[in-house]
This record gives sequence, structure tokens and C-alpha cells, in this order.
Amino acid sequence: MTTISRRAWLELAAAGAAAAAGTAAAAGAKTAGPACAAAPSSITAAAPPISAQEHGARIARMQGLMQQRRIGALLVESGSSLEYFTGIRWWRSERTTAAVIPAAGRVLVVAPFFEEPSIRETLKIAADVRPWKEDESPFELIAQAWRDHAAKEGPLAVEATTRFFIVERVSRAAGTTGSVVPGEELVSACRMIKSAAELALMQAANDVTITALRQVHARIEAGMRASDIMSLMIATTGKLGGSHEFSLVLLNEASAYPHGSVKPQQVREGSVILIDTGCSVHGYQSDISRSWIFGEPSSRQREIWETVRRGQEVALETAKLGTPVGAIDRAVRTLYEQKGWSRDYALPGLSHRTGHGIGMDVHEPPYLVRSDETPLQAGMCFSDEPGLYIPGAFGIRLEDCWYMTESGPKTFTPLARSIQQPI
Repeated sequence: MTTISRRAWLELAAAGAAAAAGTAAAAGAKTAGPACAAAPSSITAAAPPISAQEHGARIARMQGLMQQRRIGALLVESGSSLEYFTGIRWWRSERTTAAVIPAAGRVLVVAPFFEEPSIRETLKIAADVRPWKEDESPFELIAQAWRDHAAKEGPLAVEATTRFFIVERVSRAAGTTGSVVPGEELVSACRMIKSAAELALMQAANDVTITALRQVHARIEAGMRASDIMSLMIATTGKLGGSHEFSLVLLNEASAYPHGSVKPQQVREGSVILIDTGCSVHGYQSDISRSWIFGEPSSRQREIWETVRRGQEVALETAKLGTPVGAIDRAVRTLYEQKGWSRDYALPGLSHRTGHGIGMDVHEPPYLVRSDETPLQAGMCFSDEPGLYIPGAFGIRLEDCWYMTESGPKTFTPLARSIQQPI
């Protein structure tokens, strides 16, 4: 059985939904008139990808960390970390594609023989590519690279998302060469702090998403289903130059559940509309949520919306250099508990963390959860999404991403203005 990455699966799903949306439009689907008369144009055309020089600097930093910690090599399977270090954009399947980054010397890339030309298209560093044919073992090639370095330098560190069967087969092929240790701290030490080039790509992705939300907001009509709105998000994101990654469209009672419900919902007077969506630009992610009411909000809807908006502000006010990131989550919960909402992630209340790290993955460490004691540093990026949820009724989530600077937090997008002007 073949598996593919979340990003690849979502890109395929997005392409299909966008095609369906285009077909519906061509067949005479309803539009909103002047608000959608002009087709949106790309706003990412000038956004450059990460340079080969920056990829090389990442390898050098990783090798310096490994030398300090006496690690022989790092094994990285296909995925965002492989792209981060080498530039290679590849999906996961039963055919192993991976890199071995030694503590010193050239990187080794192991890939299927017939995929080698495609692998080289995105490779941005000096590396030895060792292809394996269908009746050969990639694990022996990886083990040999480990043997070449482990005896002198130390154990093999493994990137956290690498699948177990690869680690097991490599360990078996290596015999008694050395031990295997977790590589999560090594990788996080590099990826948690974003460079100026990374921040620029994240800004471009956020610009696309907030613009797409603004345009879709203007086109919502009574009777629309969540799937109708999602199709609009996918199509609009693509036209603006982003690669659509995900969209959650939660209507009415479904908004009370952070990741939705299978029960069909439609837009009607008084509906809560919650859209959580993001795209990528050259591999870097956005993640924005907006909630509003179709028609006139009730006093209770307005009260909860304002509380969540204040929760976002409290999160940013708490963000100071050196502060444990978990303190941000604790500060928001203190606010909510003072207003009568449930304690300890219970409902009704804020049942999920206040936010998560973001970069090449939509969710990556560190996390704005009260148990995370990672000190806040300049260059770290997070979401700010302290939603409130009432099961059986509705929920409100507002979300913007931000990054830490020497002078304090800076958001990629302005916080929502009001329940009636959410974007």
C-alpha cells in the first residue's frame, strides 16, 4: 500500500475541489455580483524560495550541533525536515527516500533509482546521491553511511517523524555499529527560529489567506453549505498564488467542535460561520481563523466573540522574551476562568491549547500549552487561537499567526476588528 504526505494528499484534494468549483461556476452557479466581478490575481509572484545558500547554512548549523553533542549522523526521511535541510520536496511511500547528515562531511541522499532525476530537481545542497534499484536495500546504504561516521563521532540521531520500519531495518543492517537516539531536539533547535527569508514566505502565505477570507466573506449567502464555502476558499486561495493546504468551514452547531461535525449544516439567519484555513508559499504555512454571524448577532454571540478577541490580546501581551511559552496559555485561561468558563481544558470553554508553533508544518513545536516551558526567543512563530466552545450550541475561534522579535510579538495579519467586520 502506498502512503502520501498530508501536504500531498491535501494538494490532490484541493485540486479536485477547485476543479469542481470551476465546473460549477461555468455551469452558472450563483455569484455575489460586484464583489466577485474581478478575478483575484496572484500576490506571491515576487516571493523567492529559500536559497541554496540558506540550505547550506542549515546543514552547517546542524553539523555544529551534532559535533557539540557528539552525534555521529542524523537520519531524515522525506517530509518537511528533509525539505528544510536539503530542499528535496518528496512524499512518503513504501520506497524509502532519506538523507543522512553526518557530523562532518557531505550529506548522503538515498533514493529509488528511477526517481533520482526528479529528486535532483529540488536538491539544493552539495550531496552524494546513492540510488537503489527495486531489488536492492536502501537500508544497507543508510547503514553504511552510519558505519562510516558512527565509530568516530557517535550514535545515529533520528528525526522524530521518521517511520519505525526504516529505523528498525537500518538498525538491523548496521548490526552492532552504534546506538540510535532521538533527533527531535537537534531538528527543533534549527527549525524553531525562523530566518528573515522564512518570515517573508510566511508573511506572503498569510497575505494570501487573509485576502482570500475577505473575498469569500463577501460572497456568503443564505442556503450555502460548508462544502460550497470550502470550494470558494480553495479556488480563491489558488488564484491569489497560494497552495491551498486546508479549510475547515464550521456552521451553526458544528462551530462548537474545534474540528467540526459530520452533520450537514447550511447558512441561515443567525448562523455562526467559522472558517479555519491556510495555504503554503514555497513550503511555508499560514493558519487563520475567523468567526462571524450571518445576519444580526445575538447578545450572547457578541459577548463570546469579544471575549475571544480579548483572549488573543492577552496572549500577545504575555509574550515576552525568555517567558516560558506555556505562560501564554496560562494567562488566557486565567482570563476565561475569571469570566466563568471551565477550568483545565474542560467544556464549555477553551478545550485546546492557545496556539501552536508554525513554519513548514502547520503544527510544530513549541506549543502554547501550559506545560511547555520552552523560553520564548526571537524568531519563533505561533498561532494565537484561544477559542471558546459550547457543545450543542456554537463556538467562536479567532486565529492569527505571529512571530517574536527583540521588541515584542508581531502579527502577520491584523486582529479581527469586530463581529460584524471580522476581516
